[in-house]
Amino acid sequence: MSKVLTLSELSPAGAEVFLVAAACVVLLVDVFLDDRRRWVTYLLSIVTLAGAAWLTATLATDARVVVLYGQYVADPMGTVLKLVNYAVVAVTLLYSRDYLHERGLFRGEYFVLALLATLGINVMISAGTLLSMYLGIEILALALYAMVAFDRDNGVAAESAMKYFVLGAIASGTLLYGISIVYGVTGTVRLDWLAAGLGGSAASDIGLLFGLTFIVVGVAFKFGAVPFHMWIPDVYQGSPTAVTLFVGSAPKIASFALAIRVLAEGLGGLTDAWQDMLVVLAVLSMGIGNVIAIAQTNIKRMLAYSTISHVGFILLGILAGTAEGYQAAMFYTLTYVIMATGSFGVVLLLSRRGFEAEELDDFKGLNQKSPWFAFVMLVLMFGTAGVPPMVGFWAKVQVISAVLGVGLNWLAVAAVFFSVIGAFYYLRVVKLMYFDSPERDGGIEAGAGFRWVLSANALLVLALGLMPGWLLRVCASVLPG
Repeated sequence: MSKVLTLSELSPAGAEVFLVAAACVVLLVDVFLDDRRRWVTYLLSIVTLAGAAWLTATLATDARVVVLYGQYVADPMGTVLKLVNYAVVAVTLLYSRDYLHERGLFRGEYFVLALLATLGINVMISAGTLLSMYLGIEILALALYAMVAFDRDNGVAAESAMKYFVLGAIASGTLLYGISIVYGVTGTVRLDWLAAGLGGSAASDIGLLFGLTFIVVGVAFKFGAVPFHMWIPDVYQGSPTAVTLFVGSAPKIASFALAIRVLAEGLGGLTDAWQDMLVVLAVLSMGIGNVIAIAQTNIKRMLAYSTISHVGFILLGILAGTAEGYQAAMFYTLTYVIMATGSFGVVLLLSRRGFEAEELDDFKGLNQKSPWFAFVMLVLMFGTAGVPPMVGFWAKVQVISAVLGVGLNWLAVAAVFFSVIGAFYYLRVVKLMYFDSPERDGGIEAGAGFRWVLSANALLVLALGLMPGWLLRVCASVLPG
């Protein structure tokens, strides 16, 4: 193995190198800008995401390539996840611009932190070892901690950030402890070498199973699965809505990548062991997430518990341990991120200077104020509820089909049962918009760009529901059987 890194070894990671350099440039340029010219920072951030997307697409490979001494993996799955990541982050920045500006939060730090979080997600997507995966987790986590506490004058946001930081530190320590045990037993942290060495007698090694347990706890926390979900409702509600939008969208792609790289690829020889653990996490997440969401009156908190329930469905696909299951989990993750981005986008749309549209009552009579955006929210709520013909319906069908394929019929029945329960609180939002009278005056104040992109977001949910085949084929092609 060469001790000198060559350009051919660095080129697959070109997008990550570009993101690091561009984030530093954006931070430096922002120092010399006043508030009137802060739009330059926003524009540079969008250009950075576009440049990273171009590099990712240009340097894409049709086969799996392992470089940087096994630390970095370039493959078709990583390319697709990264391109979706860039698009989602760009949309969240666009949605957030007016909100931040109206509240005096339109500062360069927000955009730099968003770029660093994007870098962390990319590192997790392309991690080739447990240590590079841990590095990506920490890059993402540190950026998110700072974003949650971004509004320094907001005591609730500071409290949420502190809870997130403390619990996140515990989860990171747990994950690192599990990694150290696995390394002690196997002598390697490379995921491909772990996959080649595990199986047979290794599946009954007590030390290895002990380390696996700690790793699954870390993965479950990053996903927000029950019983490691306690940070999600507080962070979603306490953060500025623009930050909630970011936390609730792109990082879910990173969580999926974490589970696939570590559990499916690296520890695939221990599938029987971690499958039982994920069954418990999935059932608890679907049950507690959907039931507690019914009692919420704050829409951000309601969507937080909704997120927990959807994590349970994603875990259904992963725990199946089959190619069909992984493809279903990827399809569910991508479609959920699209729907969650749009849902929080509507919350931002209804918020205006001096007013936060955080309560369910704030959606009363939306159809009388704006029939079109009431329809947009209806599409997004139907999508997340899994009502046909929205794409959320096909996402649920795919993961349920995956667990049926491995004989877990009772788990499929539980998924359908909790889906029916979950439909209640989504339909409640629709009822408030169409059948109740508005309690507050005030129209919708948003730029044309925001309106057009949000509309396209909702229409994409409908279009993918009517024609889900192409995205399913993409997921199948990058996660071959």
